[in-house]
Amino acid sequence: MGSDTKELLGIEPLELCFPFETKKQISCSMQLANRTDGYIAFKVKTTSPKKYCVRPNSGIVPPRSTSDVIVTMQAQKEVPPGMQCKDKFLVQSAVVTEGLAVKDITGEMFKKESGNVVDEMKLKVLYVEPPRPPSPVREGSEEGSSPRPSFSDGVYRDMEATKETDETTSFSEMRAHKEPEEVNFETSALISRLTEERNSAIQQNNKLREELDMVRREISKQDGGFPFVFVVAVALLGILLGFVMKR
Repeated sequence: MGSDTKELLGIEPLELCFPFETKKQISCSMQLANRTDGYIAFKVKTTSPKKYCVRPNSGIVPPRSTSDVIVTMQAQKEVPPGMQCKDKFLVQSAVVTEGLAVKDITGEMFKKESGNVVDEMKLKVLYVEPPRPPSPVREGSEEGSSPRPSFSDGVYRDMEATKETDETTSFSEMRAHKEPEEVNFETSALISRLTEERNSAIQQNNKLREELDMVRREISKQDGGFPFVFVVAVALLGILLGFVMKR
């Protein structure tokens, strides 16, 4: 801020913090507050114009009002050594007449040599670690702690509570479906066992039929009468075949 001028725009924050992640665009915002009774034009500049996108990079803040500016950093391929950044931003402001259009803002308006009331504020850029997702179990919690934490703690607590609720619901649904799954498994096992027994019975039936046909062919080859041993064998095979068919 110039030493011989008053502050035209209040800027918050004075340091632009980017939660740095490689290969990802990252944005942060700053708010310009006009605490005067006049119209204040502003213009945002940076030492690395190809690296950042500022929207809007210029504008007019009416009396006793604010304007938000979004600064977006282009995706970076590598993490800088020590997460250090030397980039800087400059916010210039100047008193303008009411009714001036944004498209009519020029660089000459922000030069003190032109006799205008101007102000400048330099902003640093900081890279910080990206926020980690909240743990489903709150660490360091103690019984008897205050039920009304700070604003930040409240936000994290709400997120954690939501996550725990979702997980609890998920586990409940799994338990609710466990019994039908077990019933289906037992039913499938019973059907499989009965199918195996049925197939075994059919194989035994077919085998007995083949043996009975063989005995009948042997009997038909005999000259005269039926030997007693063949009659008994046919009777036994018939009984066995009837037993298998009943199963």
